Parts: sequence; C-alpha cells; structure tokens
Amino acid sequence: MMKSGWRYRLTALVGTVLVTGVAVSLAYLPVVQTAVSFLPVVGDLPIESATGRELGMEIATTTVVVVAAFAPLYRPQPRRLLDTWLLALQRTGIALLALATVGYFDYTYRLPRSTLIVAGTALVAFLPLYFVAVRRRPASGGRTVVVGDTPEQVAEVLEDVDSSVLGYVSPRVGETVRTDERVLVGFTDGGQVRGLENVPCLGGLPKLETVLVEYDVDTAVLAFGQPDRSAFFGALNVCYEHGVTAKVHRDHADAVLTRDLGGDGLAEIDLDPWDVQDRVFKRLFDVTFATVALGALLPVIAAIAAAIKLDDGGPLLYRQERTATLGETFTVSKFRTMVPDAESQSGAVISAADAGGVDPRVTAVGRVLRTTHLDEIPQLVAVLRGDMSVVGPRPERPELDADIESDLREWRSRWFVKPGLTGLAQIHGVTGHEPHRKLQHDIEYIRNQSIVFDLKIVVRQLYQVGTDAVGYLTQSNRPDAS
Repeated sequence: MMKSGWRYRLTALVGTVLVTGVAVSLAYLPVVQTAVSFLPVVGDLPIESATGRELGMEIATTTVVVVAAFAPLYRPQPRRLLDTWLLALQRTGIALLALATVGYFDYTYRLPRSTLIVAGTALVAFLPLYFVAVRRRPASGGRTVVVGDTPEQVAEVLEDVDSSVLGYVSPRVGETVRTDERVLVGFTDGGQVRGLENVPCLGGLPKLETVLVEYDVDTAVLAFGQPDRSAFFGALNVCYEHGVTAKVHRDHADAVLTRDLGGDGLAEIDLDPWDVQDRVFKRLFDVTFATVALGALLPVIAAIAAAIKLDDGGPLLYRQERTATLGETFTVSKFRTMVPDAESQSGAVISAADAGGVDPRVTAVGRVLRTTHLDEIPQLVAVLRGDMSVVGPRPERPELDADIESDLREWRSRWFVKPGLTGLAQIHGVTGHEPHRKLQHDIEYIRNQSIVFDLKIVVRQLYQVGTDAVGYLTQSNRPDAS
C-alpha cells in the first residue's frame, strides 16, 4: 500500500540512515577487507580499521552527507520506477563526491579511501533499490479533484475526466478573484457555471493542501487558463508534497510540461522543479562565474568604455526590457553598438538591406563588439542581481514574445526557468528568428537541466566566442581586408 505524507518521509529517511550505517560497517568487516585486498588497484590501497567511537563518528559523518544528498527523494512525489532509480543513483553519486571531497581535508573522521570505495559500492547497489521499493507510484484515476483558476476552466476540463471526481478546488461561484493581469468573476448562467451543477466546490486555491489531505486525493487535474502563472506552480508543488499525481488537459498543456497524452485527453505533468540543493548550486555557480568574469574582464571593460566614448561620445550602455521567469520583465544592459536613438532611424535599415549593405546604425566599435560578443559583458551584472542565470533560454523583448506567441502557443514554456546569458539554442546558432527551432532547444534544456549540463554549454559557448574572436582578428590582419 502506498505510504503517504509524513509516514513516507519517515520511511525514506530511516531507510537512508540504516542503509548508510550498514554500508560503512560492512566495509570494516575483516572478511570484506580481506576480499578487497585481492582486487586490482583497490587492493593496493592501505586498509584501515575503525572501532568504537571512531567507527561511530565515521558512520555519523557519512550518514549526514548521504541524508543531505537524498533530500529531494524524501518528498512523496509520485514517480515511475526508472525515474526513481535514476534520481536515487544520481543522488548517490553526489553523496560519494561530497564524501570524497571531505577526504581531502584534515578531518579526523573522514572515510579512508578503501572504505569509501567499498561503502560507496554498497550504497550504489542498495540505496536506489530501497527508494524504488518505497516510492510513491503514479495514481491512475482513484480519488480525483480538479484544480483551476476559475470555475469555467474547471467545467471545461471536467468533460474529459473519466474517473469519479470528488469535487473541484477553485474560487467559488460568485467570488471575485484578483490576479496580476485581470479581475475574474466566477459566476455565469444566473450564478451557476454550466457543467458544475452536481460537482461540489471543496474550497479555494489556498485550501488545496487541506483538501488533498482531508479527502485522501490520489489525482489532481490542473485546469489553469494561464499555465505559466505562479498559481499553477504553487498547486503543482502542493501535489508533489503530498504524493498526489498531477495531470493537465491537452488544451492547457505546453510541450515541456507533459508526458504522452492518454486516451482521455489528460497527460501527466513531466516537470520536476529543482530542489533547494540544485537551486543553491546553480546560484553559487552563477555568482561565482559572474564575479570571476567581471574581475578578469575589467581591463577589457575599461578599453570598451573608452572606445565607445571616443567613437561618438554617446552613452556606454543600451538598456531594454526583456521577459523573465513566468512572464515578468527586467531591464537588461549591453554595451551600445548602435548610434544613439537608433530606433528612430529604422528606415535606414531597409535602405541598407535593399543595397545589400550593413545596418548603418551599427557603429565601427559596435561591429567589433557584436562579432566578438563583448557587448554582452554588462549582462553579468544581471546575473549577480539574480535576474538572469549564466545558462538558460535567452530572453526576448516582451513585444516580440507576444508576436511569436500569437503563432506559437507553446512559446511560454520557455518562461518556466530563469533566462540565461547563453543556452542550448545559442550554441547551436539558433536565434529568435527561428522560433520553432529555438523553442525545441529551450524545451530540451528545461527537461535536462543540471549543473553538469550547464557546464557543458558554458564550455561550448566560450569556445565559440574564442573562435569568433580569433577569426575576426585573423580576417582584420589580412592585407586585402577592407
């Protein structure tokens, strides 16, 4: 039977502690150490013993590290067998990396290398299997509620829900709800929404957690008119916290959100928000990268500033509004590469294009900055502020987003994560002029995002920037270069 709430958390936590303690204890058994001594490479490592207080402290140290690494798996989120095993395996690897790092410090109770290898092997073998055994399985039907931002949205989705519905969670009929964009009034047809006559309202969105617990809900169907709104993610997180399977209707699903659609028009949500550890690591990476880059590039920044001023005496920076997470906006800065007030000279662009020339609004310094990507340097400040990440979908202007979205509804899927200086689309040479291809790359990044994936993208981008810079300098030094 599926474990729920705190019972699952306790089972997962206690199991992690026990498996870790047994793994370290096994590594010190004489028979195990004897067997290890016959292995190639590992057998050459010095074999150490630990008993009493020393053994207890080593077990405690290892347990703290492993328990912290497995924090995301203590949440009773419904997961498939393979997903659970892979996530547990990933977390085991993180724990072993952390323990190996501890081994490099002069800490009395760090694990010896031979012990870490033996205990690590046991953890890799048994911890993922344990979490597979106690995992919360995705529910199919069962006790179902529909969760939406308006009763009308609930009624629309309710038609395609085949399982028995306990009720819906939404602003009540007749209740006025204020959102960031508009005022919603939840009554039609004389005070009753058609299609909900026999379906009780179990409460408003603030009561979702209480409803899930009180009615022992198995499945929640999310019916939000704006699937990128904060309310959607709040409801999704509450479902995950209580082990409730979250589904969404095909008419309210962006490609990044769902697995394959079922026959009833509902799809399971395939979006696992980063846990606290992942967010902390990504933020640390962003801050470290931006700080080091700004420090290293100070002479370059001074030279660029001087070149821009000497070129035409105009402002150093160009500022523009861009779309951020969940459709919010922020101000992005770049080194100015065009003449001041370039927007008012857009007609010159058309004339130059007809003549097969270059945009005349771009300054001589600007052409160098664009070719070498140095105009992007001021965006590192936005990374420090937290408006952007080093890696993520490149932010577009709000008006361009609106224009693309009119033809490509799934475009808003890009807003599920923080925008970045570079991304998967950028290293493949895809820009906003190819929105369908750009969206495919951005969705792929959102699905597979990780610190390792971010590092790979950054390395690729730095290599491309270096190649472009070298190519520009080589071409400029040619005798026939004009």
